[in-house]
Amino acid sequence: MASVTNVLLAGVGGQGILLASEVLSEVLMLAGYDVKKNEIHGMSQRGGSVTSHVRFGEKVNSPIIPEGEADILFGFELLETYRYLPLLKSNGKIVVNRLRIMPPAVATGLERYPEQLEDLIVDAVDESLVVDGLDLAIKAGNPRTVNTVLLGALSNMLDIEEELWQQALTKMVPSKFLAENIKAFELGRAQ
Repeated sequence: MASVTNVLLAGVGGQGILLASEVLSEVLMLAGYDVKKNEIHGMSQRGGSVTSHVRFGEKVNSPIIPEGEADILFGFELLETYRYLPLLKSNGKIVVNRLRIMPPAVATGLERYPEQLEDLIVDAVDESLVVDGLDLAIKAGNPRTVNTVLLGALSNMLDIEEELWQQALTKMVPSKFLAENIKAFELGRAQ
């Protein structure tokens, strides 16, 4: 049986998760892999949970990552990343954005945002990379490039030439935003 690598993207609607999964899938196809992708939008337009499953290998039969089989958890927000830890393999890796977005129950005072989530995530997974995506995106010239910063950080966990990442970004990102996205990717990759 051919090996399949599983990347689970998790975050909140409006964070650019779907574009990130499109760019990731494009990079993997450029690298010659069979790629399957599935997205779960939930209440994404209202700040709800969004996930995208990206699976790649020589031959991939299903776009859904089985529970406990994610090789990489690619988190755009701390609470959503923590929520999806059970889908990660015991030797899995995490790239997570150091960002807290208050769910509606927290924003209205019905619940409290869990304390020390970043520590809980890092303690749960040996190979964890926490990235201050917003700070780096601002340095790149546009706070909306957080997803590209995070793709840059993720790129270090995948054995794919940087040139292919650049090609995918050039294809997927509108030309008027390309320069700041390339810079955001490079800042993320330097993490």
